[in-house]
Amino acid sequence: MASMASSSLLDLAPVLPVVVIEDAADAVPLARALVAGGLPAIEVTLRTPAALDALRAIADEVSGAVVGVGTVLTPGQVKEAVAAGAGFLVSPGWTDLLLESMQGSGVPFLPGVSTTSEVVALLERGVREMKFFPAAAAGGTAYLRSLAGPLPQARFCPTGGIGIDSAPDYLALPNVGCVGGSWMIPADAVAARDWGRIEALAREAAALSAGGTCR
Repeated sequence: MASMASSSLLDLAPVLPVVVIEDAADAVPLARALVAGGLPAIEVTLRTPAALDALRAIADEVSGAVVGVGTVLTPGQVKEAVAAGAGFLVSPGWTDLLLESMQGSGVPFLPGVSTTSEVVALLERGVREMKFFPAAAAGGTAYLRSLAGPLPQARFCPTGGIGIDSAPDYLALPNVGCVGGSWMIPADAVAARDWGRIEALAREAAALSAGGTCR
């Protein structure tokens, strides 16, 4: 696994693939396809029993990957993920207890927000980089654009309901560093182990850089 050359997870690539892995045997070839396509940061969600095994395999075997975990909900999951080799942590939301655990983990993290008050609360606690989730349902680009004026110090990785067509609109915003999504990992391609197709879709996603905000 590569180390983070950038000081910010938001600056590694315009798109952060959000990966749900059912079979740990798929982890390494899937991650290699994403990295080859230009998406080195990979979020493995803790939604399946295979997630931590998949994380370990990618961390051990995929050169150039910066692999982390998403759907982090508890301090226990923070500890398990870091012990398994997570290079970053992403949560759909946050509490003081979860935030304290992520801050003490020693790896970068993106706590999830969907309201202005949550953003202000994180800024108050010294956190400036956040996941905006669920992006489309929570107000999309219009909401994020409205936050840029009063809260310019906050930067976001919006995730949830974003695809290849809408991603450039998010990336054009001054307070968006990258977007999260899974459109480059279609379920039928994974089932068919069509890693070439996934690599091609990853390359298309990696080419997104509207507004120059992600490089």
